[in-house]
Amino acid sequence: MKLIDEILQRLRRTSRTADPLYKQLAFTIRELIESGTLRGGEALPAERDLVTATGLSRITVRKAIEELLNDGLLSKRHGVGTFVSTQIDQPLSILLGFTADMQRRGAQSSSILLNKSVGLPNSSEVLKLGISPNEKVLRLSRVRLSEGEPLAVENATVPLYAVGQVDEMGESLYDALEKTSSKPIRALQRLHAAIANQEEARLLKISVGDPILHIERRSFLENGRPIEVTISAYRGDRYDFIAELSIER
Repeated sequence: MKLIDEILQRLRRTSRTADPLYKQLAFTIRELIESGTLRGGEALPAERDLVTATGLSRITVRKAIEELLNDGLLSKRHGVGTFVSTQIDQPLSILLGFTADMQRRGAQSSSILLNKSVGLPNSSEVLKLGISPNEKVLRLSRVRLSEGEPLAVENATVPLYAVGQVDEMGESLYDALEKTSSKPIRALQRLHAAIANQEEARLLKISVGDPILHIERRSFLENGRPIEVTISAYRGDRYDFIAELSIER
């Protein structure tokens, strides 16, 4: 009942907006997850209980839950109920840094720094970032953790001008890019299945040969200029990447 009361209190504040009712309920539940009130693995109240408590229709409640299911924040267990997701379902249509992604799931993110260096770009970085061979770049390699569990190894390269003072950077690369008005607004990602080599297995605390996902992301500013190249290895047992498809007309 305490969780129902919390939902009702937050929903009353959200009801002042002009958003549809299902959006208001989805926003309320999302807030509870992001604030840590609802943690990974915890059960959401049953649909009928939400309908009774909020006075919303079953269709409205169901639509709100479906939105959060599609965003990967909730998961259904057949015959059991709806839970805050522990498996990371990452929609491919949303561009988010790791820190922001974990925050919206109500999880505590952290990093193990492997490399943070400034230097001249190699030939591949020159082409992918559209910069001159004499323009310095920042290279940032980290193990990304959620609640202390390693989930990914990220190797990012950005033009040095885009991050301002390197020594003043915090946990989030995208926060640093935002401070210089260099945060990307779109990206292209290439994914392929792989098996963990010895170094990846050591960093991710898995076994050599376990499934992983190799992802290369190339991100762009609003004017179309490339701003980031990141090559990552994600644990295949913890990540599902979701894409919404539509029929070509």
